Amino acid sequence: MPLYGLIGYPLGHSFSAAWFAEKFRREAIADAEYRNFPLESVEELPQLWAEHPDLVGLNVTAPYKVAVMPYLASVDPVAQAIGAVNCMVRRPDGWHGYNVDWIGFGETLRPLLEGERPDALVLGTGGASQAARYALTQLGIRYLSVSRTPKKERQIAYADLSPEVMASHRLIVNATPLGTFPAIDGAPPIPYDLLSPHHILYDMVYNPPLTTFLRHGQKHGCRIRNGRGMLERQAEESWRLFSEGR
Repeated sequence: MPLYGLIGYPLGHSFSAAWFAEKFRREAIADAEYRNFPLESVEELPQLWAEHPDLVGLNVTAPYKVAVMPYLASVDPVAQAIGAVNCMVRRPDGWHGYNVDWIGFGETLRPLLEGERPDALVLGTGGASQAARYALTQLGIRYLSVSRTPKKERQIAYADLSPEVMASHRLIVNATPLGTFPAIDGAPPIPYDLLSPHHILYDMVYNPPLTTFLRHGQKHGCRIRNGRGMLERQAEESWRLFSEGR
């Protein structure tokens, strides 16, 4: 039976296995199984492949979206441009990497914008933020990345989020894991008192549904969205890639 799964660490917050189990039940897909594979180190990946020769597809979550790339036979050009992989498919010549996060993010962000194209702040610089930045570029939205230690062009520090910056960047994307279950009190250190009803807050975190980040936005009348729709859309796109060889 073909085996699919999710790698990352930890995975206690993830809904992916339950989502795929429900999909298999709903669509009467009896010859497939999806499991969580928490790896304490990305170096355990070759051993996972060796121990499970029936593995044919894997999703990738934090902290391995970048770290898995050297292990792959090829990386899709879009994933290469993003610099992160969240979907891997086994083919006869080895494992191949793709990024479908940007599709899930872009397609679920677009309705929230209501036709606007506000400048954005992308919180974090990991694999999820790289997908967000790529999607924003495709949507024609300018952005700044926010990091504790900015090192590149178009990156600023959290300490630089002045009233002027906050007022001129009305879309704020949390691409960090802060606020994820079980550490639900966490939130990116932005000046929430500078939020207004003109701001749009998108949190890639989906567990819990209303994060501390989004709760701040809700308090200030912002348009808000969590990452559940993104999860579901990228999962559908992952299944499309997984199914090409079925």
